[in-house]
Amino acid sequence: MFEAIRFVEEPTTTTLVLGQFKGRPLDERSARLDKTGAALAASKRPEATGDRGSITEAHPAGGYERVLVVGLGDIKNADPGTLRSVGAMIARRLAAVKATSAHIDLSAPIAEARINPVAAGNGLGEGIGLVGWVCDQFRGKATTLPKRTALDVSCANKQLARGLERGLALARSTNYTRTLSQTPPNVATPEWIAQQAQKLAKECGLAVKTFKGDDLEKERFEGLINVGKASENKPCMIRLEYKPEKAPRNNKPLVLIGKTMTYDTGGLSLKVNNSMVGMKRDKDGGCAVLGAMHAIATAVRPARRVVALLAVAENSISDEAYRPDDVLTYRNGVTVEVTNTDAEGRLVLADALCWACEKEDPAAIVDIATLTGGVITALGSTFAGMFCDDERLLRQVEAASAASGERVWRLPMHEEYRDMMKSPIADIVNSNPNRKAHAGQGAAFLSYFVKEGIPWCHLDIAGVHVAEKNAGLYVEGPTGWGVRILASLAAQ
Repeated sequence: MFEAIRFVEEPTTTTLVLGQFKGRPLDERSARLDKTGAALAASKRPEATGDRGSITEAHPAGGYERVLVVGLGDIKNADPGTLRSVGAMIARRLAAVKATSAHIDLSAPIAEARINPVAAGNGLGEGIGLVGWVCDQFRGKATTLPKRTALDVSCANKQLARGLERGLALARSTNYTRTLSQTPPNVATPEWIAQQAQKLAKECGLAVKTFKGDDLEKERFEGLINVGKASENKPCMIRLEYKPEKAPRNNKPLVLIGKTMTYDTGGLSLKVNNSMVGMKRDKDGGCAVLGAMHAIATAVRPARRVVALLAVAENSISDEAYRPDDVLTYRNGVTVEVTNTDAEGRLVLADALCWACEKEDPAAIVDIATLTGGVITALGSTFAGMFCDDERLLRQVEAASAASGERVWRLPMHEEYRDMMKSPIADIVNSNPNRKAHAGQGAAFLSYFVKEGIPWCHLDIAGVHVAEKNAGLYVEGPTGWGVRILASLAAQ
C-alpha cells in the first residue's frame, strides 16, 4: 500500500489523527490540537460513533490538510491489541487518500483507558506497518502498478512514540518474511535461501554457517539428504546466531527451528489434483525464523543468545527420490520407516532437533512449521497449534502470543500419540495412514528427536501463515506469522 513507512521525530505533517471511544466525546486535549475546531465538529457528527475503526474526516480551513477522528471502540475493551487493529484501519485510510505524512496523537484516550503507552504504540505501529506491505517485484509489463506514496509517521508523546517506532520495526521484519514467502520456487531455491541468510547475517551482525554437500553427510543430516536428493536444487542446513554484546555467563541459547521446504510436490507420494499450488509457502516456518532473527538483531536486541536453524530442501521427483518403505537412521539412533514422502517436513525438522539437542545446549527449543492439514481442520485460520509439555516454556509462549497478537491454542501431547507412530520394522513411521489426530501425529513424531529434559515447543502454523482476503492486518497473501511471537519470546 505504501512505497515505504518510517517513523520521524520532526515531520512536516499533512494529516492529524485523533481518537475517541464509543459513546464518549472527543477529549479536550485532542480537540485543542486542531485550532480550527473542525476536528471537534467532525467528532459530533452522527457517523462519528466511536465504533472501533470508524473514521470521520475533517478538512480544516487552516493548519492540517486533513484530520481523521478514529473510533477506538468500547473503553472497557481497550488494550494494545485494539490499537493494532486501529493502526491497520488508519493505514488503510491514509493509503486511500495518498497521505505522505501523519501525526498520530492518541495519548489522551490511551491514558484515560490506562493502557501502557509503549505497548499501545507498539500495537499501533505493527498495525500500520503490516498493512503497508507490498510485493511488486514479480509484476511485469502487463500490469500497471498504482502510484504509491511514502508515509512519514510521528507522535508527540515520547512513550507512545517509542512503542510506535518499535512496532514499525517489528512490522518491517514481518514484511521481510512475507516477501520471502511470496518469492516463487524457481527463484527461492535452497541455495537462494542460504544467500538470503548470508545477506541477513552481514546486515545485522549475526554469525552464520551453511551445511551442504559433504557437510550434510559428515553431520548425518539424514532427513535433508533423503528428502532433498531428488532435486537438482540441493538441500542445506543453515545456522544463524545472535550474540548480545554483554551476555551473562553460562548463557544457554534459545533455539528457533524453521521448516524450510522451498517447494513440496509430495515426492513419489505425489500431491493430487491442484493441491500443489501454493506449496512455495511450505518454507514459511523458516522464513518466519529469518524474520524473527532480523527483529531480534534490529528491534529487540535481547540480553540472551538466540540460535536459528533452518532445514532447507526441495521435495521433488526423480529416479533419485526417496521412497515409501525406505528406512532412515538419524544421528540420535532413531530409525524411521517412510510410509509417505509427502510427510517430509518432519523428516528434515528431525535433523535440526537432533543437532539442537546435541550441539547447542539449549535453554529451550521452539520449532515452527507448516506441518499438517490436520491443524487447519482443528483450528482453522484463527489459532496456530501449540504443542508443549514444559509448563514454564508454555507460559512464556502464551505471554509472547498475548503480546504479539499471534494466537496459539494448546493441543494435547500424549503417549498414545507416540504409540501411533510405532513401526513394525523400524522404530517409528513418518506418517500413520489412519489419519487420526494428524496434527498430534506430527508433534509425536518430532518428540522422538528431542532429548528428555530439554524444554521444547512445536508450533504448527499451517492454518495461519496465509491470509485469504484483504482485510484487517493483512492483504491477501502471506502473513509472516511467527516473526512477532518469536521476537517477543526472545525478549523475555
